[in-house]
Amino acid sequence: MRLYHNLSDVELTALLKKHDHVAFTEIYDRYRGVLYLHAFKLTQDTVEAEDIVQEIFIYLWDKVATIVFHTGIKSYLYSAVRYKFFNLLDHKKVVTRHEQTFNDFISKGEFITDNQVRENELTRLIEMEIAKLPEKMRIVFELSRKEHLSVSEIAGRLNISNGTVKKQLGNAIRILRLKFGSLFYVLFTGIL
Repeated sequence: MRLYHNLSDVELTALLKKHDHVAFTEIYDRYRGVLYLHAFKLTQDTVEAEDIVQEIFIYLWDKVATIVFHTGIKSYLYSAVRYKFFNLLDHKKVVTRHEQTFNDFISKGEFITDNQVRENELTRLIEMEIAKLPEKMRIVFELSRKEHLSVSEIAGRLNISNGTVKKQLGNAIRILRLKFGSLFYVLFTGIL
């Protein structure tokens, strides 16, 4: 092992290309610490820095036969740290975007669902109260609300006077307003 310690990077790289495990171990021992410091300066995170260094050495061992070292192993390793760091940043951006999209969906989805449930419940309660109105008053009110007929159109259809239609609508609104307060008035503004 002492022999490998005295070898240059070029000599170690040549042995590494032949899958020499001892040469790999020497390169690992020689550069692990400085690569970790380099990765930590970029990430400011001990776990991420350690992961980057481990991934680089795993990749180095697995792909050494296909890697071309243009400027030497040291330059390759430092470049690999930067490359892994930028990949990590890109991955974090994608994850953050997905998390934000998911959170937006959850918050808006729950808000929409909650509002929809409340609206459905209010509509059900109003329909129950409308069904309790006296028959002629209910018919006049439903023609105004559901079919959007004018006072004169309702009067013509039911063969009653405009005054009777206005009186029935006014009474229906008054009864429903007593049950639902100003909320009902907001929901049915413009019926008369």
